[in-house]
Amino acid sequence: MNIHSDQELINGCIRNSRKFQEELYLRFFDKMFGMCLRHTDDEETAMSIMNDGFLNVFKNISGFRGEGSLESWIKKIVFNRIADHYRVKKNNIKYVQLTDERPYDDTFDTYDYELIIKIIKNLPEKDRDIFIMHTIEGYSHVEISEMMKISPGTSKWYLSNAKKTLREMLLKNKINYNKA
Repeated sequence: MNIHSDQELINGCIRNSRKFQEELYLRFFDKMFGMCLRHTDDEETAMSIMNDGFLNVFKNISGFRGEGSLESWIKKIVFNRIADHYRVKKNNIKYVQLTDERPYDDTFDTYDYELIIKIIKNLPEKDRDIFIMHTIEGYSHVEISEMMKISPGTSKWYLSNAKKTLREMLLKNKINYNKA
């Protein structure tokens, strides 16, 4: 049960109230921990990444502008901690395989992780947010539509647009790379 509204939690955390910080942490713990577990090897690593993410949330909560939900804002911060974790480990992880629902096409077989993150960050905001929520965090279009206050069809459109833009940007980058 949520005791305080999001705005009350934000204000309490800005005042550095441990009570409000604990409530915010507990409210979003399950979703953030689940997201971290989907991207890591073990629970200890997931917990460490998530806690680092929440430290960033508490440090930067005064910067929350209310554009989108508090949960989405926290997810972005925690996801960035996941990306940072793998950036540090990049000696062990050099490439990411991209797959699609269509028959196999080796045009986009492997790309450098840093390049993919850079391209995703350059997507239009709604395309990027919905791509991350659906493809990386595993939310359904119905869940996304509820969180973003859009229809499931609109969510599907943004995802399709994001994938199209990613394919175009990756293809352009591969052509430029092959010319070099």
